[in-house]
Amino acid sequence: MAVPLSLLHTFVTVARAGRMRDAASAMALTPGAISQRIRELEQSMGARLFTRTPGGVELSPAGQTLFDALDAPFRRIEEVGGRLGGGTPRRLRISTMSSFAASWLVPRLSGFARIHPDIDVALETGSRMVDLRREPIDLAIRHGLGGYPGLESARLIAPELIVVGSPGLLRSRPPISAPADCLAFPLLHDMDRADWRLWFEAYEVALRRDLKGPSFSDDHLMVQAAASGQGLALVRDVYVDSELRAGTLVRAIEVKWQTRFAYYAVCTHEALQRPAVRHFREWLIAEAGKVAA
Repeated sequence: MAVPLSLLHTFVTVARAGRMRDAASAMALTPGAISQRIRELEQSMGARLFTRTPGGVELSPAGQTLFDALDAPFRRIEEVGGRLGGGTPRRLRISTMSSFAASWLVPRLSGFARIHPDIDVALETGSRMVDLRREPIDLAIRHGLGGYPGLESARLIAPELIVVGSPGLLRSRPPISAPADCLAFPLLHDMDRADWRLWFEAYEVALRRDLKGPSFSDDHLMVQAAASGQGLALVRDVYVDSELRAGTLVRAIEVKWQTRFAYYAVCTHEALQRPAVRHFREWLIAEAGKVAA
């Protein structure tokens, strides 16, 4: 018995999204209609295709087999549809961290739009590690060591940790000439409260007490706190580029500590075959090259 294409398309959309509600939004249907289509498909297949989880749904073994067979053909259909659409904009869904998006990516996106006006970028931010094989994300920008088995990755930039503070705060206390001098200032911390301790350790500064000061889960918030004079921040240089240019923040000390990590553009091999994804990845690499030059 032939299975209606609409049921298969719904199944692929749910599998990519991981949630019935998100699939319903993508297909402009109600969640109830999505659930009904999945039930019809499961009855036709004679097998359960999904199992429910607290966060949505996951593929069953039978569902995974079906998805592996259908995902690539549907992506090819979608790509052909995009090309035949002529002037209809193609949309890319990009996932990255909010701090990187705000400080580095968003200020540059207008340059990509000028080069590729037919490609719309939908930017999603968050600290959660997205599943590029299951979720409707075309490309992710991740911070790590570059080991992403089964995925295509391209190194972008390797930021450095630098110490910054507001001009007013730095004028209010004795000049900083050595790393230990930073201890005379209020310190702003990452949520794990690890960066400052490691930084002092790297410069052989003995710490005789716990480091005080507020902590932030988002580096962008920490940058804002530093710009308002609340303390010194130890942040990646790419996060404070605009503040340094504007003069709302200045480097408190010129020593640097290059991190082992870098930002990578990551996608599946299948996604990289689509021109829109390839164009965005190539543009990212070119923009990163300008920073390193």
